[in-house]
Amino acid sequence: MKVIDFRLRPPLKGYLDTIMYSQGARRDRITGFHGMKPARSAQEQSVERLFSEMDEAGITRGVAMGRTSGPYGTVSNEDLAAIVREYPSRFIGVASIDPSDRRKAIAQIESARAAGLVGVNLEPGAYPRPLYADDRRLYPIYAYCEDNGIPVVMMAGGSAGPDLSYTVPVHVDRVAGDFPRMKLAISHGGWPWVHEILHVAFRRENVYISPDQYLCGMPGTEEYVRAANGYLAERFLYASSYPFLCASAYLAWFRTLPIRPEIMERLLYRNAGEFLGVSV
Repeated sequence: MKVIDFRLRPPLKGYLDTIMYSQGARRDRITGFHGMKPARSAQEQSVERLFSEMDEAGITRGVAMGRTSGPYGTVSNEDLAAIVREYPSRFIGVASIDPSDRRKAIAQIESARAAGLVGVNLEPGAYPRPLYADDRRLYPIYAYCEDNGIPVVMMAGGSAGPDLSYTVPVHVDRVAGDFPRMKLAISHGGWPWVHEILHVAFRRENVYISPDQYLCGMPGTEEYVRAANGYLAERFLYASSYPFLCASAYLAWFRTLPIRPEIMERLLYRNAGEFLGVSV
């Protein structure tokens, strides 16, 4: 069975300067919160070991997200495109943007698409100047993506902002309602607002949910799984959030969940391929 890991950040280029690699003790402590052991590839910052872990688990490709962040660091689209060019069979790239200047942001999207990146990753609450997802300064970017059929990934959960107000799902609900033709995937699954974000996905059919690390060992696991087994079967995106969780160990754990066997392939692979418009 093919597998697309929808959030997998390799130990390469600009990723090594972000806190997920530069602050290894912090990363490994968070790994322990989920009841998992750190990935050796992350600790050794070895892409070769990561590939071995992916092969061991049967992970076909990982989705590498760009980042333009204040507290967490930045991964440029140039670095991301270089990673995808060097390892095209391993990674799918999703660009980041600087939303402070609308024209600059749209130019970044256009150049990223020309470089082979397939979507846009937004992290509103983690920008150097934090924004709510429904901040009107982001609306021209949403409109451009909707008009051009560009899928949008949004980090809206976990520590995605200076306080919990930045992850309250009502902001996502407003965006999804105002741009109903824009496919919108929620990284970190809106956690800890599990019931609320699942209701947003129930009422907004353009919303996809990817709980990634917050599915594992955290309150709300049963609710995410119940939704995936039901109305969210075609809009649930599997992701490990590597390097916070070991890609191979997380997949082995995911396969133990009480998920209907007939939808497992869709959750692990097909939903992500359809969302991003790629074949693997």
